[in-house]
Amino acid sequence: MDLFTHLIVPFAILTLLKLRDFTIKDRLAGGFGGISIDFDFILVLIGFISPELFIFTHRGITHSFVFGLVTAIIFLYIISRPRVYGLINDLIKRDIKVEFSWKSVSLAYFGVLIHLFLDFLTTGGIPLLYPFSLIRFSANLYYYTDLVTTLVAIVILLVLYLRLDPKYKKIALTGFLVMLISFGGIRAYEKIEALESQTLNDGYTNITAYPTSDMFSWTMLESNGKNKYRVFTYNTLNHTVANLREVNSLSIKNGSYESAQNAIKYANTLPEVKKFRWTSPHTAINATSTSTGWNLTFYDFVGNHYGAREVTVHVEKNRNQIKY
Repeated sequence: MDLFTHLIVPFAILTLLKLRDFTIKDRLAGGFGGISIDFDFILVLIGFISPELFIFTHRGITHSFVFGLVTAIIFLYIISRPRVYGLINDLIKRDIKVEFSWKSVSLAYFGVLIHLFLDFLTTGGIPLLYPFSLIRFSANLYYYTDLVTTLVAIVILLVLYLRLDPKYKKIALTGFLVMLISFGGIRAYEKIEALESQTLNDGYTNITAYPTSDMFSWTMLESNGKNKYRVFTYNTLNHTVANLREVNSLSIKNGSYESAQNAIKYANTLPEVKKFRWTSPHTAINATSTSTGWNLTFYDFVGNHYGAREVTVHVEKNRNQIKY
């Protein structure tokens, strides 16, 4: 989901709950918590400099229950400093002052939990249980961002910014939440429709559906449970199939299977490969034997994530040197 949506949703929920002790500062604390963990772009440089710390990336370390709380506390502390909120107030001509207290931290963490839930609905997944597990969790209902949702969210922010009657702002917030829930329901229905419309054959035994930017088009992945996949795009409105292709998990050229497996085993210990496999749950390998070793290209054949689509390493015969 986009940054605007992550700000609006917790703010809207806290507004519409109609709890008397919830002030505008409290609702802002929830909204700020909702956007806090997306400031992880500041940490991307760490993962770039030290590839073994690949968890320092967007939708990485901050998108977990534990470090989401840590991030929210730090973010709320910074934005509650007089110089910081004073500068923002001067820029936007509105008062966004929040207090740094247990109550505001709790509401900010509520915003974090809403953010994690929304990102869980999108493709790619997030490491909710880090540092206890690196597993990424995803419902695969939404694409990373939805253009319509983003545009509507910007309009809602404009409505909130303008000095309008509060009842119109509540109507706008309610409408936005209804739209999100409706879109989610439609996508869930269409995903089930896409899965139930397929008939497995040719030895394929498993099928998964991944969202695209179009809620009626799904990337379908069939597997034989071993080393062969079939990928295609299915449109639930037209009931059409496009971009059909078959993929082997490992393709070897010029060398032996055993030698290739040894090279792959070694390559899997490299930070660059670990990072790529972490962001690409469906990875195939093109292995080519050369006079000096193996050229190994790991590539994502589904393409349901942002970032690099492939990474290539060269494993030399003595396996003491690796070239990228």
